[in-house]
Amino acid sequence: MQHPLKTLAALASLFLILGLMAFVYPKEGISMGEGIVLKFPQLAELLQQKHSKKDISKILELADKINANDSIAALDSLQTKDTVAIKLINTIQFRNKASLDAFFEALSTMKSDPKSIRVLHYGDSQIECDRITDYLRMKLQSQFGGNGPGFVSLMPISQSVTNKVVNGYGWERYQTFTAKDKRVKHNNYGFTGGFTRFIAYKTLSDTSVAVSTNVSISTTKLAGTNNLGYKKIKLFYGGAQAKTWCEFYDGPALSSADSLNQGGNFNIKEFSVANGSSSHEFKFKGKDSPDFYGLSLESETGVYVDNIPQRGSSGTFFQHINFTQLKNFYDHLNVKLIILQYGGNALPSLKTKENVANFASFFNGQIAIIKKAAPGVSILFIGPADMGVKDGTDYVTHPMLEETRNALRDVAFNNGCAFFDMYDCMGGANSMSSWVDEKLAATDYIHFSPQGARKIATLLYSSLMANYNNYLKTKPKK
Repeated sequence: MQHPLKTLAALASLFLILGLMAFVYPKEGISMGEGIVLKFPQLAELLQQKHSKKDISKILELADKINANDSIAALDSLQTKDTVAIKLINTIQFRNKASLDAFFEALSTMKSDPKSIRVLHYGDSQIECDRITDYLRMKLQSQFGGNGPGFVSLMPISQSVTNKVVNGYGWERYQTFTAKDKRVKHNNYGFTGGFTRFIAYKTLSDTSVAVSTNVSISTTKLAGTNNLGYKKIKLFYGGAQAKTWCEFYDGPALSSADSLNQGGNFNIKEFSVANGSSSHEFKFKGKDSPDFYGLSLESETGVYVDNIPQRGSSGTFFQHINFTQLKNFYDHLNVKLIILQYGGNALPSLKTKENVANFASFFNGQIAIIKKAAPGVSILFIGPADMGVKDGTDYVTHPMLEETRNALRDVAFNNGCAFFDMYDCMGGANSMSSWVDEKLAATDYIHFSPQGARKIATLLYSSLMANYNNYLKTKPKK
């Protein structure tokens, strides 16, 4: 039997050896050639934490208070009681105070002039699974009307809490938001930068065989009861070399059977939905597949907030989309607000201030395209969240994050857009570690968890509505 003192002595010797290694080991590490460097934690890193943890308790407390009050009217009282609340609720920044007026004006007339208006939420993987977007949709629809989740891909990158999509045989995605798909010989990518097909591109002949497939979609109330109760589904498609047979099942019942047109890049087929129905299936048969841009689940009036997640994208793809087609989509959807949430995917490649300036300049061109396609639309840019990178035993803010945030904010302001500083809102430098500790972000120190995304969405929405309330107070009486 091992004597306890011998075990203790062995452990003490081990710790002594590790301490000596930490003391004498070169800080820059030992190069092993071919870019391989062996590093060992420095003694100071082992004995104490190099970077203090960011206190985010007031931020989380405010988000919880807003959710508990569940009332936009309560924001005014929250603002007067706490300077932290004032700062967070007014995190949306402007150089031009009228940046969001077009959107606010559309909201203010919803009751007197019922109509359907659209909010498009473009973003990277931070908004996958309908994160952040679902809360904005739920709150806007509860206050201004609307039923339905809006636009949904026929083959989403990831399933959301809002909809479940199940694909049959042969479906593939084609996209341009990370790099232009080499299989595609045109630039009709729809307003989301991607589409789906159930037959690969090929030249039709007399011997071409018709292919049958299906796709089903079901909607839940997990992201709010307003997701249900929609009255119609619009199918957006184009580009097929031949007509495609389409059967629409509303629940188990066949509701419609007809052909989809061939050709074109902006075709719409509309289907009626029975009251209470939330499960649907499309069956397709054809010798060629249309390019399916997506489905829209909606009603005649209200606010629709479309979740457009683009994994790996930096948002620099709008020049790859047919401009006329992009404008057709924006006009048809009656878009009043476009949210752009990008920057995180660009950061790993931004090593210098010159890199950042070039990226910002390129993004400036993207906003110019959007404004030309949707004149008068309000644009809100959401800056990148804190991103943790390893520094010894700690995770610290990416060294180019603030430089990138500042450059993108300048681009937004120079184009008359509003800017939401997500980095500042979540606590600023080195705050991501605290969000990870609270289980509000993933251990990659980049992405929010669903719970963390909900808190960010709460603060974003409260800021948006605080500014809407201020707009109503200063709006001239007619």
